[in-house]
Amino acid sequence: MVVQLTGVQFSYERDCQKQLLDIAHWGVKRGERILIHGPSGAGKTTLLHIMSGLLTCTRGEVSVMDQRLDQMSVQQRDQFRANNIGCVFQRFNLIPYLNAIDNIGLAHSFSAGGSGQWRDEATALLSALMIDRGDWAKPASNLSMGQQQRVAIARALINSPALLIADEPTSSLDSDNRDNFLSLLMELIGKRDMTLIFVSHDMALAEHFTRLEALSEITQRPG
Repeated sequence: MVVQLTGVQFSYERDCQKQLLDIAHWGVKRGERILIHGPSGAGKTTLLHIMSGLLTCTRGEVSVMDQRLDQMSVQQRDQFRANNIGCVFQRFNLIPYLNAIDNIGLAHSFSAGGSGQWRDEATALLSALMIDRGDWAKPASNLSMGQQQRVAIARALINSPALLIADEPTSSLDSDNRDNFLSLLMELIGKRDMTLIFVSHDMALAEHFTRLEALSEITQRPG
């Protein structure tokens, strides 16, 4: 299993009994392309942050590639994420004054096992994601939202992670650009044999995925 959650609970208010997440048992197999859907504020982003090690659960076991994230230090989780997990966030989190190549290179610098040919890989990804060569040297702040999104995808893929986690990256796109982008993304991760966990409230995306999961069902499923 790429991801295994057992008895996971999370609350932002540790002194009360209100749980944002309460998951008895949930797992993801290698190569799956999973769409997790649910309303805003239900805890979808929080779940992704727990699976990527950006947050620790209040209790329970979080295993990713057979490694227990809940037993790691902050520094260990950061290094594990850099080596094994690609993350695409809602706000993209690009460094605004760095250009596309340098934003991707920054992600590469955190990984212990990346290729020394990262710049060639970065330009290949930018080309595959159909970003014009003339835009590669522009500061991220000068790129359109669609271009920033594609740079964020390239940054997430540069270290060839086993797991790609995406938090509503298509929310700002119209339906045609959304479908074209998803088709391209699926092609890229298919070539790299990656597992994908994708969060959205948009059920029009369902056709692109091999498995659909409502967050409400994940939190209600018995162990």
